[in-house]
Amino acid sequence: MIELGKLNTLEVVREEDHGIYLEAGIDGEILVPIREVAEGTRIGDMLEVFIYRDSEDRLIATTNTPMAMVGDYAVLEVMQVTPHGAFLDWGLMKDLMLPFGEQKRKVSQGMHVVVRVYVDEETRRIAATARLGRYLGKTDRKYLENEEVNVMIVDRTDLGYRVVVEKEDWGLLYHNQIFQALHVGQGLKAYVFSTRTDGKLDLILEKPGPEKAMTLSKQILDRLQQSDGYIDVGDKSDPSQILAMFNVSKKTYKRALSQLYKEKKIVFEGEGVRLVQ
Repeated sequence: MIELGKLNTLEVVREEDHGIYLEAGIDGEILVPIREVAEGTRIGDMLEVFIYRDSEDRLIATTNTPMAMVGDYAVLEVMQVTPHGAFLDWGLMKDLMLPFGEQKRKVSQGMHVVVRVYVDEETRRIAATARLGRYLGKTDRKYLENEEVNVMIVDRTDLGYRVVVEKEDWGLLYHNQIFQALHVGQGLKAYVFSTRTDGKLDLILEKPGPEKAMTLSKQILDRLQQSDGYIDVGDKSDPSQILAMFNVSKKTYKRALSQLYKEKKIVFEGEGVRLVQ
């Protein structure tokens, strides 16, 4: 049985002028249009394909991979708005529908919208929804302090950036803990700082603990070696200079410098730091 809206590996069983057909068990045979068939494809080959529905609601396969599959979150561009809903570019010939009932606010052509891709249980069609809350915070997953997680930025608030964590939960990155440029739709690694009583997560971007300090210390030593043993960014430098050079907070940078000084690998000189030869 195929997984609609996901990648499936299926066997080529028939060739026709308009394409090839793949064996899909109880779902019968599914067409891959000739324009998407790689040269040299033969009966018996196993192909990894994405399964969706064409404009006539027939199952169809493509060797192209969309920007987002069922269960994924993504920022997609609105290509057109019709009486039936908005249609989003997700990288396939047929655009992805965002029904009016799944929009949090009115959208227009050219806008970019954060959505989740899902399969409508009644129509069995793949669609998008901007109402993310119905899918998040529904599991009993427990996160450990300092656990590394995958996040995607959803929007910017007065407190910070709201993110989707591991496609399952809400999280927040606070402005005063962010030391790099971020944008909606960006995917990145974060670390669990704490779990709030409502189940949402407070996150940080800098790797906590001694492991982070060791990584930064090596970066500082490497930069010193590349700069003839001296850099003009020290423990009293402006936070923006530290951010520009090492992409960390001043507090984290000073901690790493202190450790290197104790190990007698650097000395403070003028406004900067010199490598001990």
